[in-house]
Amino acid sequence: MKFLVGVLCSVLLSIQSFDQTQGAEGDYPKGEWVSLFNGKDLTGWTPKIRYSDLGDNNGETFRVRDGLLQVRYDGGHYQKFGEQFGHLFFKDSFSNYRFRVEYRFVGEQCPEGPGWATRNSGVMIHGQDPKSMAKDQDFPVSIEVQLLGGNGKDVRTTSNLCTPGTNVVMNGELKLQHCISSSSKTYHGEQWVTAEIEVHNNEVIRHLLEGEVVLEYTKPQLDERDDDAKKLIKDGNLMLTGGTISLQSESHPIDFRKIEIMVLED
Repeated sequence: MKFLVGVLCSVLLSIQSFDQTQGAEGDYPKGEWVSLFNGKDLTGWTPKIRYSDLGDNNGETFRVRDGLLQVRYDGGHYQKFGEQFGHLFFKDSFSNYRFRVEYRFVGEQCPEGPGWATRNSGVMIHGQDPKSMAKDQDFPVSIEVQLLGGNGKDVRTTSNLCTPGTNVVMNGELKLQHCISSSSKTYHGEQWVTAEIEVHNNEVIRHLLEGEVVLEYTKPQLDERDDDAKKLIKDGNLMLTGGTISLQSESHPIDFRKIEIMVLED
């Protein structure tokens, strides 16, 4: 009996560790692109919108139309944006992969959306479990690959880095500022853009556009100055080796077309 109990405990511990570090990453074929979006509905995805419970998709903020995953603010729910920042979380967590998404900004910003959020969205990686987010939490603790659209005249890079509750290392220096610009060109209008992210656990993360690396950094980690991040620190370990992936709603309509992942060899 003691032996069986010991075996059972070992199995449960291994499952818990697997869930925390890699989710179902081991179930994905390595070296092959796999679609995370079926083009029909939000199967596999769960919204977490600020001030709402996990799973509440207020006003159909996230929806599927004509094969596109759309973020919209029409209808009666969004008379004004009211800082209702949202994130659509994929069901599995990942640590060693390439992620690829096609996106375009469309239409006009939701009334009273913040000025900085015009033609602004993002892909959150190495993110916290949405179940651990507070109801009024604006952004998940994560690494944000910031997606920006041009305004038709000014330089505005995309695939930038923002760090809600996190920090990274660049060129051997711990970076404490919230956002860092990439070296990308500006994409004006409603053109489709393909952004790629290459993630190697806690070692290196690269942002790519048109096959070119536009930003690179290492050692993604929790920021012990941040109240939300403090809740996630265990045994003093700040380093992030993996986590959730989510897509943002930040007050400007955006379409996502292809959403794909390739799990890499260790």
